Amino acid sequence: MDAVMLVGGQGTRLRPLTMSAPKPMLPVAGVPVTAHMLARARDAGIDRVVLATSYRAEVFEEYFGDGSAHGLQLEYVTETEPMGTGGAIRNVAERLHGGPGDPVVIFNGDILAGLDIQALVARHTGTGAAVTLHLTRVVDPRAFGVVPVDDDGRVTAFLEKTPDPPTNLINAGCYVFRRSVIDTIPTGRPVSVERETFPGLLAAGTAVMGYPDDTYWLDLGTPAAFVQGSRDLVTGRMASPALPGPVGDCLVLPGAVVAADAKIGGGATVGAGAWVGAGAAIDGAVLFDGAVVEAGAVVRDSVIGRDAVIGSGVALDGVVIGDGVRIERGNELRSGARVFPGVVLSAGAVRFSSDRT
Repeated sequence: MDAVMLVGGQGTRLRPLTMSAPKPMLPVAGVPVTAHMLARARDAGIDRVVLATSYRAEVFEEYFGDGSAHGLQLEYVTETEPMGTGGAIRNVAERLHGGPGDPVVIFNGDILAGLDIQALVARHTGTGAAVTLHLTRVVDPRAFGVVPVDDDGRVTAFLEKTPDPPTNLINAGCYVFRRSVIDTIPTGRPVSVERETFPGLLAAGTAVMGYPDDTYWLDLGTPAAFVQGSRDLVTGRMASPALPGPVGDCLVLPGAVVAADAKIGGGATVGAGAWVGAGAAIDGAVLFDGAVVEAGAVVRDSVIGRDAVIGSGVALDGVVIGDGVRIERGNELRSGARVFPGVVLSAGAVRFSSDRT
């Protein structure tokens, strides 16, 4: 079965982390989020995936190659201009092998989901739908476009953000298309499946089905969600066959050096070649490869970029530190602060910050 993974987004909400890599290639619990979702696709019986790339397209093929090491056949199609979700799907149509009536699974590459992909496909083929959408329930749907369905599961509307939504079901970013529907998406211009393709199918009376699902789902688009997703993978709340180690209270990758009295927990990840000094505490944080946390520093719910250095006694809570940053001793940053690559914070320069540096 063919699948398409949409991995072309720049991930501006995750800057500065995405200045050196696309969001779907950032390491979440030790490997790119794309690797987690490709492994789930493989285990669901999908054998061939076309990656629809754009921003920093080369890093995907450098990491995954032809896919054989991951039990898949992978191909890559690079979008030179942003064409929207529908345009990106249409752009890979010539690489799909299935016939007009065959199902094609479409994934957003920056979402973690525990969805039963086989059940979604079975729902699609069993109802004869043109498109079937994975739908998830959220506590407060006012921040999302919602997707109401009737008693038979047929989608009745696609509604933009509203103060009084009629349902808490939202589009979860995974679909099954009948191949022939992909071929009808216009070429040569941006197309949104959410605003054009799906509403157009409804207007034409074509069957679009919903698959409501209550399993794990998380959009990794913000730093807080990125940390949460990594933590959930490490602790096993979200299962992944691509997790590079056992489920537990922390994940320490090969080559990392952790002092005997350092405290690592809360689902934290310590990347390959990282170094954690004596008396340091890493709680729920993500340390990318080569990051250094010196003696006595405390890092909570934060992301520390590659080769960044966190000095002795530094306190970080809920912040994002870019690649190669150096934060000298005595600094304290909290509550959404972001430090961009190349910055050096001298000793004691910041006691508290929620700004970008």
